[in-house]
Amino acid sequence: MRTSLTTLWRTTAALLALSCSVGASAATPDGDWLLLPERVWTAEGDAAHAGWAVLVHDGLIAAVGQASSINAPANAQRVELPGTTLTPGLIDLHSHLFLHPYNETLWNDQVLTEPQDYRTLLAAKHARDTLLAGFTTLRDLGTEGAGYADASVKRAIEEGLIPGPRLFVASRAIVATASYGPGPGGFRPDLELPGGAQEVSGVDQAMAAVRGQAARGADWIKIYGDYRTGPDGTTAPTFTPAELKAIVDTAHLIGRPVAVHAASDAGVRMAVEAGADSVEHGYGASEATFRLMKQHGTAYGPTLTAVEATAEYFQHYTPGKDKPTERMREAAQAFRTALKTGVTIGNSSDVGVFTHGDNWREPAAMVAHGMTPAQALHAATDVAAKILRQQDHFGRIAPGLAADLVAFEGDPGQQIESLKHPVFVMKAGIPYPSPDQTP
Repeated sequence: MRTSLTTLWRTTAALLALSCSVGASAATPDGDWLLLPERVWTAEGDAAHAGWAVLVHDGLIAAVGQASSINAPANAQRVELPGTTLTPGLIDLHSHLFLHPYNETLWNDQVLTEPQDYRTLLAAKHARDTLLAGFTTLRDLGTEGAGYADASVKRAIEEGLIPGPRLFVASRAIVATASYGPGPGGFRPDLELPGGAQEVSGVDQAMAAVRGQAARGADWIKIYGDYRTGPDGTTAPTFTPAELKAIVDTAHLIGRPVAVHAASDAGVRMAVEAGADSVEHGYGASEATFRLMKQHGTAYGPTLTAVEATAEYFQHYTPGKDKPTERMREAAQAFRTALKTGVTIGNSSDVGVFTHGDNWREPAAMVAHGMTPAQALHAATDVAAKILRQQDHFGRIAPGLAADLVAFEGDPGQQIESLKHPVFVMKAGIPYPSPDQTP
């Protein structure tokens, strides 16, 4: 059976609408699909393969190779994707579905004035926008004041109630007492403010927080290892080494990896020495600290786009016109140092600070600062899957792995900006409309 793109999008638009209204039974991965792009980038090596095709059966990749060599069932849906490159579904390791850009609403105001019910509905929209942009997996690193609602969004996606990427959630995140927002600085001392994360002091509270968050659905434990708590708002570590180690050890004991927000050299080093699995931001880390990360096998999430976005909002930076801000230069230098020292770098954007669905900006930023397009694609596919401990389930185009697949106009392995133009998205064998053709 041959399917044109126009017919396919009409069919999948109806499928998407039906899956949103009646649940998982309306959208199942049963059946066969033969995808026929111009080329296939499998994530096994750097080059794309012209003339290859991919056969999908019941949600899994059944075969990949030269189109002439694939024996597709007679009833397989044939999807021709001329001029495109088919890649594994993309992965963003640092997202915040419950946030939206700060030039729309400041972070404090989102946490203090937007009801959790509203934020949860907005998170569902963000999840949909992300999936349709070709990102089939997210690690969501904290609800930022929305409690454990990420577990409910994840469940709704898994049950087929709403469209969205695979989610690995971190629930509330863990912070040292009085070291995060909103406040307490800048507010009346008699106010009881909702917190953007769970505050703890001491080893016992830290261990209890990890256990509680895991019990409520956290796949990863997120820690704020440093923050702007030093004199005059300078970034400084917030936990003692004993507290950090207790959090990491407790999380690992119950099978949860740990991601640590750390921007200062001291904060990054303490996180690595405590056994963190990934460090996010790392803008002020020294070369010696990145070498320590390499030695310990700690992954790095650069979040370059978040720095650029906040510069646009608060320092009136205009991309392509103004010189990078000091913070942007610091982040770029940290990224280049991590790349030079051989640290494992995953695609981590901090999306939510900027618009959901524009996640492609992070791989583009990594290329702008020294990666090849192929390296950036690896960071957003197989490397990211390894960081998630999911390399045997998705992240490559190989038989037996989940059929998480995206076709982009052009060849992102040569021109990374091609990631701006997805024309076909499939997650677990189910196709979804492109943003331009969504009703």
